[in-house]
Amino acid sequence: MSRTSTTRGRILVAVATALTAGALAVGSGASFVAATDNPGNEYRAGTLTQANSLSGASIYNVQGMKPGDTVNGKVTITNSGSLPANIKLTESGVTNGFETGKLKTTITDVTVPTAPVVVKNGVEYGTVGAVNLGAQWAAGESRTYVFSVTLDGSATNASQGAVANATYTWDSTQDTTPTVTNQHF
Repeated sequence: MSRTSTTRGRILVAVATALTAGALAVGSGASFVAATDNPGNEYRAGTLTQANSLSGASIYNVQGMKPGDTVNGKVTITNSGSLPANIKLTESGVTNGFETGKLKTTITDVTVPTAPVVVKNGVEYGTVGAVNLGAQWAAGESRTYVFSVTLDGSATNASQGAVANATYTWDSTQDTTPTVTNQHF
């Protein structure tokens, strides 16, 4: 055999060996692999809703008041959303046919019965206006209010047959203080 044939044979054997080794390494899965997941990443907006124990109904409705009488009505408002809320009471659509200064309204927060908080005290009926009932009602927080309307004992015949009415609206607005939530720090 010639030297050229031997050299060629050795080269062919070396190339064949290298190709076989490469094929075995690729085909055998000899590389290391690792993977991890972080599933369930979710972002959800909160909700701003409220419940009213008398929703769509009057807080009080009485006929035949006479001087010195008081009518009381109670309502519970709940922040039923998932966000903290600022709640405001607004009196609107008012008519008052009684003598000036003779029909008075008092609104009292009786959420804690042993510590009532007067929100409006003896104001002329129809002048309650808009009242901020406190910032940061927590989600699920409820407060109970008593509305008392009194026909003054000094009312004269000018108040006979008089009618007064109003609409009370409870508005919730989100707390605008930004919140930053850091997780896994």
